[in-house]
Amino acid sequence: MTAVAQRIKNIDVFEVANYFLSQSTPNTEYSITHLKLQKLVYYAQGWHLALNNGQELFDEDIRAWVHGPVCPKLYEMYNNHKYFEIPPVVVPESILANTAVKKTLDIVWEAYGSYDGKFLEELTHQEMPWLKARENLNPDQSGNELISKKTMEVYFKEMLAS
Repeated sequence: MTAVAQRIKNIDVFEVANYFLSQSTPNTEYSITHLKLQKLVYYAQGWHLALNNGQELFDEDIRAWVHGPVCPKLYEMYNNHKYFEIPPVVVPESILANTAVKKTLDIVWEAYGSYDGKFLEELTHQEMPWLKARENLNPDQSGNELISKKTMEVYFKEMLAS
């Protein structure tokens, strides 16, 4: 295993979430709600898979819930915030120490950080990974279907190529 792969393996979804929270600015378009945080984490995983030949950013699964992609472990941690802003935190050292990961997260933040959670939800509802995972469900039907990391990798690689 390469040194980069070893360092990436040590990153979990909470460190990725904390990176985005460290970038937030309260009471601006760059503030972060729980809904927005879930979508940013989804995009981070997707783009990382595409840019790094299928290498996962974090191990935790992402599920296709009614309001878009959700990491259940992250949901448990931040659901109490409802639709209110989550306060900024300090950038995790594990992210600062890994320039490849930080670069991916910076790209995701630059691309999606100014959008609100509802816009990002609507965006994910048009994308193949969420649609494929929910293909047997009605749009407003509850579900806990896994969004395949392979499907995410293929989709985001196609986005890179277009």
